[in-house]
Amino acid sequence: MSYEERDAYGMYVDKGSKGPGPELMGADTLIGDHVHNLKNEHLGEIKEIMLDMRTGKIAYAVMSSGGVLSIGERLFAVPWSALTLDTANKRFTLDIEKERIDNAPGFDTDHWPDMANQQWSNQIHSYYGTSAH
Repeated sequence: MSYEERDAYGMYVDKGSKGPGPELMGADTLIGDHVHNLKNEHLGEIKEIMLDMRTGKIAYAVMSSGGVLSIGERLFAVPWSALTLDTANKRFTLDIEKERIDNAPGFDTDHWPDMANQQWSNQIHSYYGTSAH
């Protein structure tokens, strides 16, 4: 389901002028968006968006991969800067090989990492090739 289909407030209806998106979008409408790589392989789905409350910026998107109906799925914190909004296909892209996601540092719903921990953050940014600052 794309962000246009989850738009409860009509933010993305084409009214002939620039609306709130895709330059400015509601976080709730992005939850559930699919993530594909540049080879058009499905990598996962956005489950949550994590805000850095110190800076007011988005730090990570929590992406799920694998499993069936949330059973057996793994979660991954992907740096927001590693994702690109694909407005043509109404999804995100992540420039990474599918095998890298299979081996990425992940977690399950019962064992969330301390995302505010700088050492953890550095490891995640290093894995995805992004900057922590």
